[in-house]
Amino acid sequence: MPRFHCPMPLASGVLLELPAGAARHVQVLRLQPGTAITLFNGEGGEFEATITRMGRSDVQVQVGAHTPVERETERVVHLALGVPANERMDWLVEKATELGVASIQPLLAERSVLKLKGERAEKKRAHWQGIAVAACEQCGRNRVPEVRESLALPDWIRTLGPGARFLLSLQDGTQPLQQALAAVDPGPVTFLSGPEGGLTAAEEAAALACGFVPVTLGSRTLRAETAPLAALATLTLGA
Repeated sequence: MPRFHCPMPLASGVLLELPAGAARHVQVLRLQPGTAITLFNGEGGEFEATITRMGRSDVQVQVGAHTPVERETERVVHLALGVPANERMDWLVEKATELGVASIQPLLAERSVLKLKGERAEKKRAHWQGIAVAACEQCGRNRVPEVRESLALPDWIRTLGPGARFLLSLQDGTQPLQQALAAVDPGPVTFLSGPEGGLTAAEEAAALACGFVPVTLGSRTLRAETAPLAALATLTLGA
């Protein structure tokens, strides 16, 4: 059954006009009155709904029963990463959403190829948030991960809350992520991964000073867009 994110109050029995994004999606799929769909607004669970009218650009639906189903991972994982270049971040956001990430923090590290600020940064953030929404529609999640405002790494570190913290590092003295994970409680985890070329020694030192535990994913060197997804799969699918 087609699923649509509908970021507005939903209640069983209500007739409503779908917001522009969802309506456009219904139009593209050429759905017709009488078609059953699923709606979710990110506040928990999902609603059955039936299309009642198709206009030129608007779509009306009758909201049906609410099902309090959740498809979130047991462990809450926040991913912070140096933004990879080109379209790789789009792919990363999509796959991280499918793997259950709770939030994505784009970081502007010293070796970042992509430098974002001002209006361009906000447009990118909105674009990535839209990709996360589409991924939730596809994979069945009813809660959309937040793609946060791009920040310089030192500024982001000052905002950190409680929970375990892991840093992907190639330095000596790291331990396998699974081993490090076994030593912490099942609470929230923040995983930090650098851009192409990795974090600088100074950036790693700043992270370690804030309680990040250096970890490794194995003997192979993974790309900047692959490493955080491998870590995320370990943290969520293995939880």
